[in-house]
Amino acid sequence: MSKKVAYYGIFTSLAILMGHIEALFPIPLPMPGMKLGLSNVIVLLALCIMGAKDAFGISAIRVLISALLFKGFLGFWYSLAGAILSFAVMAIALKSPKISIVGVSILGGVFHNIGQIIVAWVILGRSTVIYLTPILMVCGVLTGFGIGIVVKYCRAHIEKKMI
Repeated sequence: MSKKVAYYGIFTSLAILMGHIEALFPIPLPMPGMKLGLSNVIVLLALCIMGAKDAFGISAIRVLISALLFKGFLGFWYSLAGAILSFAVMAIALKSPKISIVGVSILGGVFHNIGQIIVAWVILGRSTVIYLTPILMVCGVLTGFGIGIVVKYCRAHIEKKMI
């Protein structure tokens, strides 16, 4: 039990740290405010290694603490919507033997952006945000692919250490 709690703390801390590092060193992407989603490396690893319940807790705590420390109230809603939707899709997709970890990550990237589009539509009250969808889908696929590759290579090493 104490080993599980320790891993829970490590994964949560790393997810928050990855998000903060990403905020400190913004990468020029096609859309203002868009990020690679490096903290999703940690959430996806937790999903693979610890299971859906624990990984969801890690993701929820990451979203809440990151919003309190770095993003503010409005950023919280965008992050929460993206995190919940992408997590649900990744947890379902991970159960399929036909979908690789890279495919799971791509789905997570795409659905994270869909969650944020939904929140933008509600908050801004206009349908014009729908025009951003094609760009966000391409970016979700690309960032999801990159994160999936990182998770694929990290997963085997972490699983060996956790045994």
